[in-house]
Amino acid sequence: MQLLRSLLFNLFLYTGITLVFIIALPSLFLPPKITLVFGKFLGHYVVFIVKIFLNTKVEFKGIENIPKTEKFFVASAHQSMFETFALQSVLNYPVFILKKELLKIPLFGLYLKKIKSIEIVRDTTTKDNLNFFDKVANIIKNEKRPLLIFPQGTRVKVKDKVPFKKGVGRIYEALNISCVPVALNSGKVWPKQGIIKYPGKITVSFLKPIKPGLNRDEFIKNLEIKIYDEIKNIS
Repeated sequence: MQLLRSLLFNLFLYTGITLVFIIALPSLFLPPKITLVFGKFLGHYVVFIVKIFLNTKVEFKGIENIPKTEKFFVASAHQSMFETFALQSVLNYPVFILKKELLKIPLFGLYLKKIKSIEIVRDTTTKDNLNFFDKVANIIKNEKRPLLIFPQGTRVKVKDKVPFKKGVGRIYEALNISCVPVALNSGKVWPKQGIIKYPGKITVSFLKPIKPGLNRDEFIKNLEIKIYDEIKNIS
C-alpha cells in the first residue's frame, strides 16, 4: 500500500513540476516576479499532494516569528526535497543559495537564474567563490526578498547532527540582519534516499530570530543549538 501511495505521489510530483515548467516558459522573458509566482504555486502544490497521497499532515509553526518590516535571512534544516518547495509557500519569494551544478540542468537552471538564485561551489576555494559574499549582500540589499540557506550543506537524516557550514556565519556577518532558524522533520516522511515515502506529520518550525551582533562562531553555535533542539522536540 505504501509503495502504491509513493508511486502515485512521485507520478503527480514530477508530472506537476513538468507541466508548471512548460506553462511557465513565457515567464523567462517577463519580469522575475512572474517566475517567482510559479515557484510559490509549486510550493503549495507539493504541500497539497503530500497531504493527499502520503496521508500526511503538514504544520507550519511559528509563522509569527517571520519579520514583517525588516530584512532577514532564513537558515533551515535540510532533510528532503520537501522544504525546497514548501518554504516557498510561506516565505515571500526567497532568494536561494544553491550548488552551481543545479544551474546546468536544462530549463530548470534557466528558471533558477531568472529568479536570481546565487550559486556556490561547495567545499572549495575557487575564483567563482571569491566574490560570493559580496554578491549575496548586494542582492539582498536590492531585493525585498529574504535569503534562504541550508547551513547543513546537504540533505541529512532526521537524527543526524552534522556541523553547520562556516559560510552561514560569514553570511550573518556580511548581511548584518536577523536570521530566522527553521527546524523540521520532513525526513521522517520523505527520506533523502529511496522512492518510498511514509505517512505521518511534517512539522516546519520557524524559531525566534537571532539578531545581528554576535561573532561568527557564537552565531553558528547558537543556530545549531536552536535548530537541533527543536528538531528533537518535533520528531
